[in-house]
Amino acid sequence: MSRNASAIVWHDGPRTPLRHLFDLADDSADQIDAYIELGRVLVAVDDRDEIVGHAQLLPKAGDDAIELRSIAVVPGFRRCGIGRALVERVLAVGRSEGAGAVTVTTATADVDNIRFYLRCGFRVSSIEQDAFTEAGGYPPGLEADGIAVRDSITFTFAFGANDSRS
Repeated sequence: MSRNASAIVWHDGPRTPLRHLFDLADDSADQIDAYIELGRVLVAVDDRDEIVGHAQLLPKAGDDAIELRSIAVVPGFRRCGIGRALVERVLAVGRSEGAGAVTVTTATADVDNIRFYLRCGFRVSSIEQDAFTEAGGYPPGLEADGIAVRDSITFTFAFGANDSRS
């Protein structure tokens, strides 16, 4: 079995079968429940037509940006280029639809995610303190790589002069 995605396509069916992917991307069931049915979803499928990753795109309110709200790849398919392929497709969609930028937010404690987004060409645009609270549905004592998950970091990929891929 190949560990690569054979295609990245729009998901038009129910989102419930994708819940395990959303769970990989977010530690708050309450948050996922609030956004799982919003926007559009791309899925990466392998050579057996199994869904091995997803990326959820939402229009960013009051802005000409697209938010990459949720993205995940199943563990056995990570570090094979599928996440990068999903991000590249999201950026292509943003460009083709005339968006000014794509944004994505993750925990400041998640060093792997930060490295990933920086390697994909995103730049830090803001940090929100105390974004991951129990009131938001996140479990107490949540950690990533031994670091307390408290603050969020938003990255922006702006199309135009600073976009070496346009």
